[in-house]
Amino acid sequence: MTRIIMSGCNGAMGRTITDIVKEDAEACIVAGIDIADAPEKDYPVFSSILDCDAEADVIIDFSTPKILPDILEFSIKNRMPAVLCTTGYTEEQLAQIEAASEKTAILKSANMSLGVNTLMKLVQDAARVLAAEGFDVEIVEKHHNQKADAPSGTALALADSVNEAMGNQYEYIYDRSQRREKRDKKELGISAVRGGTIVGDHDVIFAGTDEVVTFSHRAYSKAVFGKGAVSAAKFLKGKTAGRYEMADVIAANGR
Repeated sequence: MTRIIMSGCNGAMGRTITDIVKEDAEACIVAGIDIADAPEKDYPVFSSILDCDAEADVIIDFSTPKILPDILEFSIKNRMPAVLCTTGYTEEQLAQIEAASEKTAILKSANMSLGVNTLMKLVQDAARVLAAEGFDVEIVEKHHNQKADAPSGTALALADSVNEAMGNQYEYIYDRSQRREKRDKKELGISAVRGGTIVGDHDVIFAGTDEVVTFSHRAYSKAVFGKGAVSAAKFLKGKTAGRYEMADVIAANGR
């Protein structure tokens, strides 16, 4: 049994994961963290993780970058692994995560979906063939109108996958409205759309002369992210200090 502290328990993803865990015989939520009021749950809810006294195996954080310092402090102090699913971290916060991973087990992913993490591998393979032959690369992401950060962490992760495959030669371009010039071959455009209740759409476009290849992922429910987060929590339970990825979870589940 994997005992979970659910940070952001009253948010949309927190509620989704709570429902998923109720049907999972191998996991349970022993405490929640949230400052927002919500109907009473089957577990105690604390306004700060630093006040949490529940015995647990792992933290899942689907909240806000603002509480990262508390999450890391608690994780290190209690030697409790943390699954960080929040997006919008600053460069300074990313450095803090890397430093904390030397003292505790941390799995950070911009997207917990199995499909998206498979897509990251596919676009790397495509880039080595298509981008190498001069195809332009563009990424378009779409999310609901309540999402605060743009572009999405998943869009950036996909861009990083392409860039890594090509020796980090691309410059990311987020806005062309102030430019009056042709597209440079070494730029990678990332566009964000916000509207309605779109859960998460990502298109990676390889545009060449007279042909276009597009890799797409559509999330129709937040449940795909919740299931991935729970799988990651089970995987991370008992792990030694270090940085882990969803690729590690996928590899372990595929054995």
